[in-house]
Amino acid sequence: MNRKLWVVVGPQTSEVRRIVVLEALKAAAEKEAIALDLSSLAEVGRLPQFSQNPTVDDTVLLVDLSADQVSGLKGELQSVTADDVLGDAATVLTNVVGSGSTGTISLAKSPTASDMERGEVSHSGPIKIVAITSCPTGIAHTFMAAEGLINSAKAMDIEMRVETQGSVGAQDALTAQEIRDADIVMIAADREVDRSRFNGKRVFSSGTKKAISNGQALIEQALKEAKTQKGASSDAEDDVIEDSGEKAKSAGVYKHLMNGVSFMLPFVVAGGLLMAIAFAIGGINVGEDEGSIGYYLFTIGSSYGLALMVPVLAGYIAFSIADRPGLAPGMIGGMLAAATGSGFLGGIIAGFVAGYFVRFLIKYLKLPRNLEGLKPILILPLLGTLFVGLIMVYIVGEPVAYILHALENWLKGMQGAGGFLVGALIGGMMAVDMGGPVNKAAYATSAALIGSGVYEPMAAVMAAGMVPPLAAALATRLYRSKFTKDEYESGAATAVLGLSFISEGAIPFAARDPLRVIPSFVVGAAITGGISMMLGCELRAPHGGIFVLFIPGAITHLIGYIIAIIAGTVASALLLVLLKRRVEVVAPAK
Repeated sequence: MNRKLWVVVGPQTSEVRRIVVLEALKAAAEKEAIALDLSSLAEVGRLPQFSQNPTVDDTVLLVDLSADQVSGLKGELQSVTADDVLGDAATVLTNVVGSGSTGTISLAKSPTASDMERGEVSHSGPIKIVAITSCPTGIAHTFMAAEGLINSAKAMDIEMRVETQGSVGAQDALTAQEIRDADIVMIAADREVDRSRFNGKRVFSSGTKKAISNGQALIEQALKEAKTQKGASSDAEDDVIEDSGEKAKSAGVYKHLMNGVSFMLPFVVAGGLLMAIAFAIGGINVGEDEGSIGYYLFTIGSSYGLALMVPVLAGYIAFSIADRPGLAPGMIGGMLAAATGSGFLGGIIAGFVAGYFVRFLIKYLKLPRNLEGLKPILILPLLGTLFVGLIMVYIVGEPVAYILHALENWLKGMQGAGGFLVGALIGGMMAVDMGGPVNKAAYATSAALIGSGVYEPMAAVMAAGMVPPLAAALATRLYRSKFTKDEYESGAATAVLGLSFISEGAIPFAARDPLRVIPSFVVGAAITGGISMMLGCELRAPHGGIFVLFIPGAITHLIGYIIAIIAGTVASALLLVLLKRRVEVVAPAK
């Protein structure tokens, strides 16, 4: 004959969590041949309603309830938490059915949510954390953040699994079992990532910077502050992040923008490189030589590749804010931005207008239950597109187009002393935080200008971004005694990163001595950016470093461009040697 158990779930347990708890108990009870009589308590003090009331000889399991909250209920009362059940439902049932006394069941288990929120993590085994790292370009910060978290977790005796969402998609993807077994989920990303897999889990979100610079502190913060995700979330402003208040809100806006930029960049890269190859094949007037291979390459790159840049930027800004219902209004708004001539500036406005308007509708537009299914696929895209379309046509389009064209003409005329100042400004921005918000602002703006036929800022940005790692590598060879053994030995790898236009390669040098190293990098990068703009160098590819320079036509004034990179690199390296102090451990001579 099957054993029987009465189960009551307390009123403070959320509806979603209650369903998950009851399903876990049902599955475990079936394996253990235990019959369940289930009830949910609507209010403390009331008696639960069962199909058959328990007697004094029966056992009643209280989930997130204590015996004094259900006075008058007959039976042997045993209390557990929802975390106990979700951790190991089979053990809970076995202990409760086998126990003969009223009280609280104690289990050796993973830390509960309340334990970790109080910072009181006690464990019979190591804490388990799963994480996702991602950055807008999906290259350096993604993997540096992953390495920082893994190394920090190892030092803290924590089991850590990290999924990297880089430029070629997700690598080392988390399995459903790993997510179920994890105590918390950490997201260290500078753009939005899909979080639907983590419903019901405790989730903590931050940028990549702290994961790189101080992974242990970030993990400790995550264990204390992670919040249970109650549904699919794409709203960065509602998640726990490193800071709070206004800074948190600005981080959310930045993350939405970077989400759009990350999806936009492949279109810019593909379109720009195809145009550069077309120029190499057919010369500067290849677009007029209809029927030739160069003409078709130019058309594919400019009329199709770069033409999709603004709609994709706007669409994925809106997607980051409002999820799928925001995608169509955002992309259509981006198309209107391109059609009205407001370009990437109009696209950014369209993306944010579409995203926040659709999110407003999601929150406040209430429909009868039988019409709710139409909201995401019909009502929200329709109303969102109508609203953003009219805004772009009647309000945003022409004024922003005027501003953009004025900016383009001003930049195209920037040579000589004026060009040097502008180039020095955007070049210095590339070295301030090497992959952070300031760096990305200069880079994203310059990459977007390629679609408008303005190539000088991109040349200055890429040349300046190569300077910090190249300068660090050169300085280690010029004066070994001012660098640690690790810095010296990493010099060659840092140089390769610099040649590849991966500024983040210089971060370890800056992190050890920021007050001396970062100003040195900024000065050299500013010199390089200034010389590049002063000479009128133009670059049609937004990434690739020195390797793009081998494509004929990819850059104008090639010799001057190389001189600009060398000048800035040498200036930064000499400043590093001058400003840095000797270290106690000197790298051995080879």
